[in-house]
Amino acid sequence: MSFKELPLTPELHDYVLSHSTPVDEIAAELIAETRTVVAGHASMQVAPEQAAFLRMLTSLLGVRHAVEVGTFTGLSALSIARGLADGGKLVCFDISEQFTRLAHRYWERAGVDDRIDLRLGRAAERIKELPDEPYLDLVFIDADKGGYVTYWNELVPRVRPGGVILVDNTLWSGRVVDPRSESDRFITGFNEVARNDPRVELVILPIADGLTIARRLP
Repeated sequence: MSFKELPLTPELHDYVLSHSTPVDEIAAELIAETRTVVAGHASMQVAPEQAAFLRMLTSLLGVRHAVEVGTFTGLSALSIARGLADGGKLVCFDISEQFTRLAHRYWERAGVDDRIDLRLGRAAERIKELPDEPYLDLVFIDADKGGYVTYWNELVPRVRPGGVILVDNTLWSGRVVDPRSESDRFITGFNEVARNDPRVELVILPIADGLTIARRLP
């Protein structure tokens, strides 16, 4: 089998960012404050190019109903909310009041706070508050890795045919090819579940730490 492989060196990553539409002032300040104020957890924030991808895909799909599991300081939610169609709504599930307090400030500055419904608590339980019927246009999962299968099983039935499910960190710094730790096995286990789910077609994109994009089949 022939294949193409392009190692993403730091220099090439800088090139990608410098030749893409740059993040605006609000997103840039959110990225900077996250790296400063919650430095020990800053790696939980989506990459700038991933944020741009989320916004563009949301807009391309004409998303009106979206869900995010794992909000952190709000960059991914900011990106999705900015891409929503008129009247669209994003429901966010997160467990941290501290991190999402920072998110709220930037959502308000960007004028998208009215599009975001943040629900704090255990996502595995709070997701059950959503309507049971398939109505979601877009789902983004980026939370505790041990919960991925649960979130997937709860949300896929709620996605409309043609809707999209995005799952972050599915290459897990490359450790999926040689899983050793429990967290490694959480990701490889989820990837197997998703790959074998007859309700979707999917591909793992080598964006940031790996991004699975799945489309709900009719």
